[in-house]
Amino acid sequence: MTARILLPLLAMVLATPAAAQGTFTPPEGCTTFMTVQSKGCRVSNHFKCTADAPGDQWRTDFDQEGPFFSSRVNYEAEWVESYEIDPPVRQTLDPNPADPASFSDLLATGSDNYIFGLSDDTGERTRVRGADTLTGRVVVIDGIELQETAFNFTETDLAGNVLRRSRGNEYIHPEWRLFFSGPSQWDGGNGNFVPIDGSPLQFIFPGEPGFASTQPLFDCDAVLSSLPLPPKS
Repeated sequence: MTARILLPLLAMVLATPAAAQGTFTPPEGCTTFMTVQSKGCRVSNHFKCTADAPGDQWRTDFDQEGPFFSSRVNYEAEWVESYEIDPPVRQTLDPNPADPASFSDLLATGSDNYIFGLSDDTGERTRVRGADTLTGRVVVIDGIELQETAFNFTETDLAGNVLRRSRGNEYIHPEWRLFFSGPSQWDGGNGNFVPIDGSPLQFIFPGEPGFASTQPLFDCDAVLSSLPLPPKS
């Protein structure tokens, strides 16, 4: 099964009774390995699929109304493809980035700059330019040690008009090769930054209560999960 086929299949899987009852079941050939409950009324189920390249990882996000987003990153934490579930829109990383994002460089040097293009199946093409830097601060969340980063990125159309920008902090886990959201500011293209915080609060693993849950637990009176996410977290 190719990843191109996997996302539409994933949308169908999420519509099964199990998902409606609050349990995430990944597509055939895939295995869920972690559930993350976060601020902003979001729960994310992380999974891997045998048909993908080594190091590729998926996550599917749920808010209090159900699934709304899924994405795949590779070994370097590049945003390979994403899928907005309602309405369904698939976005992919353009080939031959000018400066590919590199999780390895971030770990080795403490910083990483990137410039890459994205295209979606509506015909929209955009360019993303940004940077990640390790702050040197280590935080412990639910017993998991994470390294803090400072980040900024700007996404423009091909004419250079700003579509969205974000800046703030994220967290990484070096062995998992994953980014997690943190406190940040978001500008949807109107020039006004607004604060958002999607920081993780619980990491849940197979056999633990709440594993594979599709029900977010935190901040669900303030629906922040509908805000777009930076193209790595």
